[in-house]
Amino acid sequence: MNKLSDFDYFLPADLIAQSPLNPRDQARLLHISNNGLNEHLICHLPSILREGDLLIANDTKVIPAQLHGKINDKNIGFTLHKQKSVDRWLAFAKPAKRCTIGSTAVFGDGFEARVVERYVAGEIELEFNCSDIELTRMIEIYGKMPLPPYIKRSRDGDKADFLNYQTLFAKKAGAVAAPTAGLHFTPSLRQSIIDSGSEFVTITLHVGGGTFLPVKSENLSDHKMHSEWGEITPEIAAKINETKHKNGRIICVGTTSLRIVEAVWAKFGKMQDFKGDIDLFITPGYSFNVADLLLTNFHLPKSTLLMLVSAFAGFNEIKDAYQYAIKNQYRFFSYGDACLIEKKVG
Repeated sequence: MNKLSDFDYFLPADLIAQSPLNPRDQARLLHISNNGLNEHLICHLPSILREGDLLIANDTKVIPAQLHGKINDKNIGFTLHKQKSVDRWLAFAKPAKRCTIGSTAVFGDGFEARVVERYVAGEIELEFNCSDIELTRMIEIYGKMPLPPYIKRSRDGDKADFLNYQTLFAKKAGAVAAPTAGLHFTPSLRQSIIDSGSEFVTITLHVGGGTFLPVKSENLSDHKMHSEWGEITPEIAAKINETKHKNGRIICVGTTSLRIVEAVWAKFGKMQDFKGDIDLFITPGYSFNVADLLLTNFHLPKSTLLMLVSAFAGFNEIKDAYQYAIKNQYRFFSYGDACLIEKKVG
C-alpha cells in the first residue's frame, strides 16, 4: 500500500505555468505509452488517435467563486465550492476563525451572507440574502475566478483569466476549478480530431474546491474525498457502451471525466445514465473499467490527482515521466503542458 510520502517530488518554481500558451494547442504533449515516452504537441493529437475513438470532455463552466468580504470590518476570503440550495453554498474561508455562526459577511452594496454552520478544515456554510438567478448575478459581479494558489495574481485578479480559465466545452455553470485538460482545445483542433474519425461527447462534473485541499494523512485510506455533483445522460452512456462494444478506445479528457465514468461503473457494474454526487478516490491498485487513455496536465506533489494517474499508468511509470518532464522543462499544473497516458497493461 502506497503512503502519502511516495507521491512527493521536487518541482522548480519556474516550471509552474502562470498563463496558458497562445494558441492553446501549441502546448507540449508527453505521450506516456506502454512502450515508453514520446514527445508531441497538443495539436498533434489527431495523428495519435484512431478512427472510432471516443473522447469524453467535461462541459462544466467555472463560476467566479472567490469572494472577498468583511466580517466585523475584518477581511475574509471565501471560495465557494458546492451549492446546497438556491441561497446556500459551502465555502472555504480564510481565516475561518472569524466566521462564527450567526456572523454576517458583507461583500458589496446590498450583497451579504450569514454564516449558518462551521465544519472542519476551514469549511463553512453561507446563507445569502438573495437566491437563484439573483445570487448568480451577484456572484458574477463581485466574484473573481478561483485560480489555484500556485497561480500568482494580485487581489484584483487578471481579467484575462475569465477567458483563459474556461474550456472550449464549458456550458453548465457550477465548477470552482477548471477541468484543465480541456483548456488545451481550440475549435480547429476539435474539428481536426473529428475529421480524423474520432468523436467527442461531453459529461458534467462540477469540480469542487476540495480539489485544492492537500492530502494530510500518510495513510491514504484515512483521506476523505469531497463529493462533487455530476451527470451522464442516457444518450452519452449508450454512446460509451457502443464504443466499447465495437472495441473503440475511450479517451477521457481530464481526470474529472475519468472519475465520473469510473464512479458510475463502480456503482452499477456497467455504464448507465447518472445524476448525483460522486466521491471516488482512486489510488494505485484500482482496476479501471471504462477509460483506455487519459489526457491530463501534470499534477501537484502529494495530490489525489497524482495518485490517480499513478494508478492509471503505473506508479514507477509516472515517477519516471515526471522526472523526464522536469528535466526537459515542461510547464506544470493548470496552465501548463499535458500528457496523454495509456492505461497500463498487465
